[in-house]
Amino acid sequence: MVITDDRFKILAGTAHPELAKEICTFLDTPMAESHISRFPDGEIDLKIQDDMRGGDVFVIQPTCPPVNEHLMELLLLIDCLRRASADRITAVIPYFGYARKDRKDEGRVPISAKLVANCIVAAGAHRVLTIDLHAQQIQGFFDIPVDHLYAKPALQTRIHQMDLQDLVVVSPDVGGTKLARAWARALGADLAIIDKRRLSGSEISVENVIGSVDGHDVLVIDDMISTAGSITEAARILKDKGARRVLLAATHAVLCGPAMERLAKCPAEKIFVSNTIPIPSGGPASLEAVTVAPLLARAIARIHREESVSALFEY
Repeated sequence: MVITDDRFKILAGTAHPELAKEICTFLDTPMAESHISRFPDGEIDLKIQDDMRGGDVFVIQPTCPPVNEHLMELLLLIDCLRRASADRITAVIPYFGYARKDRKDEGRVPISAKLVANCIVAAGAHRVLTIDLHAQQIQGFFDIPVDHLYAKPALQTRIHQMDLQDLVVVSPDVGGTKLARAWARALGADLAIIDKRRLSGSEISVENVIGSVDGHDVLVIDDMISTAGSITEAARILKDKGARRVLLAATHAVLCGPAMERLAKCPAEKIFVSNTIPIPSGGPASLEAVTVAPLLARAIARIHREESVSALFEY
């Protein structure tokens, strides 16, 4: 997949340069040069070295930890491109941070996802390309087009190679049922749901499993692994309920706090995540990253060529 148009530019922040390089390799195009550093007081200083006038520019920057640093970098890159007279700026955000607070569910709390969307639009982005938003309604927070992709096809290709028998797809909570149902339909598997009660932001209490997993291979699906409390507890319960093999799959490997320790002790045979976020070193041998670079590259090429992206929206 080669794009020879001189207007086509790819730029990356410091959040995930490896993914940006993969995308550039897939598109056979060089990455635009930029210099990003810090002032002595910690403020971000940056300069784009290449000419961006009239360009169709794609800025690749997941807002992963440290979230505030990477989000501010993204905003400054977009502002810099706008002032450099780029014709169109697409913010490629493989992982969209601040997505958990997507509604006002109690008094005196912010709707953080909406605020971040406003900031990205105000900075000068014309379009957003992202993968597996924590809540799909976040698309509506942007007053610009949003292309929302799913990592399922990439992860599913790898899972097909595992030769699973009598597969049951499991949602680790009731809220993830829609995602798990889509996976079950695609894999021709049965569906089960874990009914849980959350004790705190990092601790959950599992009550029961809705559906049969005894004697089955099971695949637990989630959109992200943060502290890994929910998904590892789900794996333990499924093993206790008689599951033959347990595999975990999630799009975003946030992996904060005790996540690595919990995954190392998890009874799951394999833990598949995508590389929307850089995977830290020192993880358990069961942890495997699946690249989404080809998926993003195809979407970027279609957007640049003004072609439909809906064919890539498989849920």
